[in-house]
Amino acid sequence: QVQLVESGGGLVQAGDSLRLSCAASGLTFIRYTMGWFRQAPGKEREFVAAIRWTGDNIYSGDSVKGRFTISRDNGKNTLYLQMNSLKPEDTAVYYCAASYKSADYSYWGQGTQVTVSS
Repeated sequence: QVQLVESGGGLVQAGDSLRLSCAASGLTFIRYTMGWFRQAPGKEREFVAAIRWTGDNIYSGDSVKGRFTISRDNGKNTLYLQMNSLKPEDTAVYYCAASYKSADYSYWGQGTQVTVSS
């Protein structure tokens, strides 16, 4: 049974940093592309960043590039998202997801809330 469990969310002020973690179990972690998505109130879920099973990083665009860093520790089966210089528009529920060798994301975590106050 595959489980993805996010942690590290919280309430912070604009300009602060947070590091999200996603602990994976029940899968061969190193074979999966892992991604972070977010969903703000009233908006559709959007892609934030991914790290391929090959080690390549992908970011959603200028909104997070240079501020967010995705990484993984294959020895600990854990995915991370370091978020710096947070902005109120980063407020959302953040989800991690797993994709077998860059196919569709088939496994999702329950999400962790990030709230950035101005």
